[in-house]
Amino acid sequence: MSWTCPNCDRELPWEDYRHYCQRVDLDTLFEGRSPDLVLAFDKILAEVSDWPKVLVGVTPNCIVFTCRVGFLIIRPMKKWLDIKFYSAGEHKERPVIKSIAAGKKFANHIRVTSLDDIGPALFKYIRESYALK
Repeated sequence: MSWTCPNCDRELPWEDYRHYCQRVDLDTLFEGRSPDLVLAFDKILAEVSDWPKVLVGVTPNCIVFTCRVGFLIIRPMKKWLDIKFYSAGEHKERPVIKSIAAGKKFANHIRVTSLDDIGPALFKYIRESYALK
């Protein structure tokens, strides 16, 4: 059961969930970005937001997907989307460009520049992050 913050209207996993408590318009994160980045983000959003109990929040720098905890963070950069997801083990293979220990799990980063970069392999990584406890 989710909870809506009365100050920022963000839907959160539970009451008193720590979050950035200001209203941010998603479109402002994509100002000056290429249409390819917007389409790539839209494809990820359309897929992942339909998964059970997923909540999507917007901060001044990124879009955060939560299900009990944050499992996917997308930062729109000038020329790419920085996709951050978590895993139980380190990923040394491409397309992962960075895999860093974060407590008992690993924070991994992939850069996406267009729709061509988005396929089943990316969603497999994101699904793994979603399923972590």
